[in-house]
Amino acid sequence: MSSEKNEFGPIVSSGHLASGALPALSEIEFGLIMLNHAFSRWMVRCMAAAGVPDLSAIDILVLHNINSRNKPKTLADIALVLNIEDTHVVTYALKKLERLKLIKSGRRGKEKLVMVTEAGADACKRYAAVREALLVKSVLATEVTGETLSAIASRLRALSGHYDQAARAAASL
Repeated sequence: MSSEKNEFGPIVSSGHLASGALPALSEIEFGLIMLNHAFSRWMVRCMAAAGVPDLSAIDILVLHNINSRNKPKTLADIALVLNIEDTHVVTYALKKLERLKLIKSGRRGKEKLVMVTEAGADACKRYAAVREALLVKSVLATEVTGETLSAIASRLRALSGHYDQAARAAASL
């Protein structure tokens, strides 16, 4: 990762937002925009290559979350971990995944739980195999280390907290 400065200024999507006290934040935002779209496109195409076409990026995130640690999850658990404020988005994904028999639902008392089915777990395994072959292998061929990626991930999680706090403050204006 190079820290060279572009001779034309920061690379951003909205120059007017880069004219404030922290232009580098606009660079991060543009990088996040590009990464978000590329990551979403990757997930959809990887899952299609794994044999499950027609899932959205959110559907795939929800499926992987339900498959994680092989524990039943509630809608609230999933929304919290994935930082999805609108639970209707998760509800829609759950209905779609259940219709496709990738997950099943049950109850613990009054609480509805969802669990991955064998077909859902198999889809996640095939996704992981495609990911290893195409993405992980490619990233390993670069000079980026696991430690560097972990540090970036930590900074992104911390930055997400600043955006969440700013969003709460903006909602009160």
